[in-house]
Amino acid sequence: MLRAFTARRIATAAAYGGGGLTAVGGLTFGLIVVEARLARKIIQATPNGDPPVADGAYGTALPGEPLSFVVLGDSTAAGLGVHTPEETPAALLAAGLSSIAGRPVRLTNVARSGSRSEALAGQVTRALEVRPDVAVVMIGANDVTARMPAGESVRHLAAAVERLRAAGCEVVVGTCPDLGSVQPLMQPLRWFARRASRQLAAAQTIVAVERGARSVSIGDLLGREFAADPREMFSADRYHPSARGYAAAAAAVLPSMAAALGLEPELEVLPDPRRGEGVLPVYLAAAEAAEEPGTEVAGTRVAGRERGPRGRWATLLRRRGVDRAAGSGGGPAAVTPGAR
Repeated sequence: MLRAFTARRIATAAAYGGGGLTAVGGLTFGLIVVEARLARKIIQATPNGDPPVADGAYGTALPGEPLSFVVLGDSTAAGLGVHTPEETPAALLAAGLSSIAGRPVRLTNVARSGSRSEALAGQVTRALEVRPDVAVVMIGANDVTARMPAGESVRHLAAAVERLRAAGCEVVVGTCPDLGSVQPLMQPLRWFARRASRQLAAAQTIVAVERGARSVSIGDLLGREFAADPREMFSADRYHPSARGYAAAAAAVLPSMAAALGLEPELEVLPDPRRGEGVLPVYLAAAEAAEEPGTEVAGTRVAGRERGPRGRWATLLRRRGVDRAAGSGGGPAAVTPGAR
């Protein structure tokens, strides 16, 4: 319950111009700064260059007008850490969406490495030039590492979602990943990174759903697998995901993209009461989702009303039945030669 109220306070601070929440003592803060500098040196000691460019047409052999799909965000959205375009999350999502839709998809990735949420304004301007049908936003990690107030972070996200939705674009937000899973981080930095990441992720969910988007909790997706085999799930820099890690994130986001576009029947959504899935006020759903990677939160109605006594109604669920994994059908071979 405390996580839920913290997330709601962050989202409220964003709505009314507040600065977010901070609560770290002086000695602890000094230790965190030292550890953060050490972790940064370890991460930056492994250069990884620019992410592969995956822009282009997918599923070109399929009939129909192409869907316009844009990706916005930071280095994770850009696909930093892998070597080929088809390994990036954007390419995996474009290929998977083409397979589900049965029509071509044109991918435009405006995400840039190092971006914080304040960069979304410029990215949205570029994204709107291609008249997107659907957008995926993945951002937040750099906000946490730069100690940007969470209220400020989600204010930028809220503005980006509003502009995309006003243009008729469906929006899916992949929330801030759990930085507590990053290998170079030590305690207590790891604990504070995890707390800050999850608070930001929950607040991102609240502002996104309030503005008509869906959110998918990235968190420490496949956390046990990451912990058991970090060399496989992380790239060489031990910070960004590997191809296998990106595939896990894409597989979590793709069903929500399909549902946003009306491409999957609602029968494919199987809420599990044992996981707390169902209809909740959005701030409670957001807090639950931050603790359960792969969970979707979307706005809904109860008795014909969008809002109840405790705010916007939202569904908390994990989508099932979309077995056409990201990248199946219309995959890398479907990228138009020269379109990159």
